[in-house]
Amino acid sequence: MKKKIKPILLILFFLIIYIYTCNITLLPDSVIIFQGEELNFKTVYGLKINNKNGNENLYTAMQTATNLSNKVSENIGTVNLSLDLFGTIPVKEIDVNILPRTTVVPLGNSVGLKLYTNGVLVVGMSEIKGEDNINYKPYENSGIEEGDRIIQVNNVAIKNTDELIKNVNKSNGNELQIVYVRNDDKITTSIKPAKTSDNEYKLGLWVRDAAAGVGTATFYEPSTGMFAALGHGITDIDTGDIVEIANGELTTSTIVAIKKGEKGNPGEIRGTIESGLKLGEIYKNGLFGICGNVTNKGNLDLSNSEEMEVALRSEIQEGKAYIICELENGKKEKYEIEIEKIYISNNYDNKSMLIKVTDSRLLDKTRRNYSRDERFTNYTKWKICWSCNTCTSSRSNSRICSVCRYDD
Repeated sequence: MKKKIKPILLILFFLIIYIYTCNITLLPDSVIIFQGEELNFKTVYGLKINNKNGNENLYTAMQTATNLSNKVSENIGTVNLSLDLFGTIPVKEIDVNILPRTTVVPLGNSVGLKLYTNGVLVVGMSEIKGEDNINYKPYENSGIEEGDRIIQVNNVAIKNTDELIKNVNKSNGNELQIVYVRNDDKITTSIKPAKTSDNEYKLGLWVRDAAAGVGTATFYEPSTGMFAALGHGITDIDTGDIVEIANGELTTSTIVAIKKGEKGNPGEIRGTIESGLKLGEIYKNGLFGICGNVTNKGNLDLSNSEEMEVALRSEIQEGKAYIICELENGKKEKYEIEIEKIYISNNYDNKSMLIKVTDSRLLDKTRRNYSRDERFTNYTKWKICWSCNTCTSSRSNSRICSVCRYDD
């Protein structure tokens, strides 16, 4: 009997360790909330969150429970929390950034986006036919992979593909010291370029230094001049990774057509930025979208736009709401939706709501398919981004809840 119990106890022991490890890993390293917003962490028994600042005015320590939840104080700043096992063994640190309550102007405008990478992004590799008609792989054994960013060649900073080509050709075939970035780590390697019959030197790497497209501006913050767009990060089409940018431009755009969604085929807004006027500078491309500063407010078309306070997640209510988007040039419309579910405990990504489009006008224009302001799908339900689409509600004290507006 004892022999049977021991394996069972051992399995239970490792199962408990696995559950705790998964729970700890799933908790975010950092969280951004507004003043007065409740912080919700789902965890298991025995884990306790304590305030590392030692300032109880900033944060009241959470109690051990299956759903850790408490309210951060009205003070603005960063609170450093420690996740402790049984209140004594620290297992993880969590930074909570408390932002002031603010007002924004919900937009919904169709805009153009031009992004310039920080260095050049490696998107592929290929053999090089040398001047002797032999195929070479200069990159082989260098350690460089798709998704890496080359930022330096022989101690010279590389900002674009032209600079990379120029410095590789200057090598005259001599070995190059190359610095590239992967997962925020800088790595140094060396590559000897191959000479082609055109008297050029090549590394055998396909690289890209820019991206451009059309999307939707989410909101404009008058007090700071900041804007946000998209609600999701721009990823490279070849690597699938978020494109790390050095800078970029926000421009006006022209809607050319709307491709309607079909089963298994998401639709989209098609546009051009060829003759677009500059609206602002882009400084960030992240999981929650594009951020930057507006430099030409006159071209942003803020006419008939209403400034409203950003709501706390706890203030959002299920029920009727509306979104704002531009499906025809110069014509923004409000379309009715219904907030079906709110994910209050989601602190680690940008999915906080499940909505259903109920406005027949929008459904007709998109073949009853809608996902985000700039893209349409075969499904009428969609989880929306916590901090980025332009969505507003219908009840008279208006709030914009980052993605949705509602009225108390």
